[in-house]
Amino acid sequence: MPKNKNINTSREASVHSPVMVNEVLEYLSPSKGEKYLDVTGGYGGHASAVMHRAENLAEVTLVDRDEQAIDALKKAFDDDNVNIIHSDFLSASQKLVAEGRRYDMILADLGASSRHLDEAGRGFSFLRPGPLDMRMDSRGEVTAASLVNSLNQDELERILAKYGEEPRAKTIAAGIIAARPITSTEQLAEIVEKLTPRRFGRRRIHPATLTFQALRIAVNDELEQIRQALPLWSELLAPGGRLVIISFHSLEDRIVKQFFKENAGERYDTRLSILTKKPITANHTEIVSNPRARSAKLRAVAAK
Repeated sequence: MPKNKNINTSREASVHSPVMVNEVLEYLSPSKGEKYLDVTGGYGGHASAVMHRAENLAEVTLVDRDEQAIDALKKAFDDDNVNIIHSDFLSASQKLVAEGRRYDMILADLGASSRHLDEAGRGFSFLRPGPLDMRMDSRGEVTAASLVNSLNQDELERILAKYGEEPRAKTIAAGIIAARPITSTEQLAEIVEKLTPRRFGRRRIHPATLTFQALRIAVNDELEQIRQALPLWSELLAPGGRLVIISFHSLEDRIVKQFFKENAGERYDTRLSILTKKPITANHTEIVSNPRARSAKLRAVAAK
């Protein structure tokens, strides 16, 4: 692979500001000649930083399920020998394991990107009027609108409680049923807000935050993807390889923490060593310049 002296982390690929870049580089510890797998390639911010630090990697594989991100990655790395895969990270990881691939560095930056939230047409944000979509992969059949308008009240309540940890799941589910059909982010946000008592309205977050989180997770099957992918990422690590995972809410972090607890440590039967005794969080300076980093937690392990 040619040296990447011209990599610029401010290129179009990095419109979405990557979080905790310095911490990612610290725990991935890139070196010349190593192999790098980014299962959430996004717009290339982390990949650019890793390639710039190592200067000459033996192999780079970037995965993303979002077509817009894939297009951006192809433009950003068109001069480099980079393997770009348009797929969800679980399917891609299964394929790579089947091929017997191994990597010295694996990065997973979980959750929705800033680009998802900023583009009204993607339907991820209650702050921007748009279609109730929320698909990270536009090829998917399930949308937030299809869930909201087809599930019964018990099913909606289960999604809101399980994936949003929403304490008012029953009330909101009933309100959604009563207001059908619901087709826009603005409409759903207004319904949830009207159902919010004044005491809940004083919370720091918007009343619809947990509802939108729950629907997004359900649409993209995010938590099950993480559960199934974690052992695959462990298998894809070469001896001494490092795995870094960034999560953005407690449900993701809980799954990662539990997997590391069960599969890493000093026991003779574990093949992973924990590099972060507790989750690493962004520093104050980064949070000020990139508010998305506020909820980020980084955990890392290495293969023995």
